[in-house]
Amino acid sequence: MLKTILCVGMGSFVGGVGRYLLSKWMQDCFPGTFPVGTLLVNVLGCFVIGLFYGLFEAGHLLSPSLRLFLTVGLCGGFTTFSTFMNESGVLLKDGHLLLLGLYMGASLVLGFAMLYAGKSCVG
Repeated sequence: MLKTILCVGMGSFVGGVGRYLLSKWMQDCFPGTFPVGTLLVNVLGCFVIGLFYGLFEAGHLLSPSLRLFLTVGLCGGFTTFSTFMNESGVLLKDGHLLLLGLYMGASLVLGFAMLYAGKSCVG
């Protein structure tokens, strides 16, 4: 269990630092209101998690520790949006269209609701 926690933690550290640096750099390059840095991080994270899962399914990356480091740790630290999209893709692939709509809709609606609920708790 400790090895698993360390793999995820190290990946999260690398992913989180990468997210911060890339997002900040993009916002510095393209100043303005539109969050171009976050958009880039989310889109890039989706590509990377897709690449990793493609490699896993093809049998090229078999180590469970490496898999946890790269997906839960690195991609999760970089952006949880990539995990959201990967899970949505699995639901689509498996033909669970109702669950897909429910998952995506609930994530957006409840996410916004909780954002404002959290803010209203503060002031």
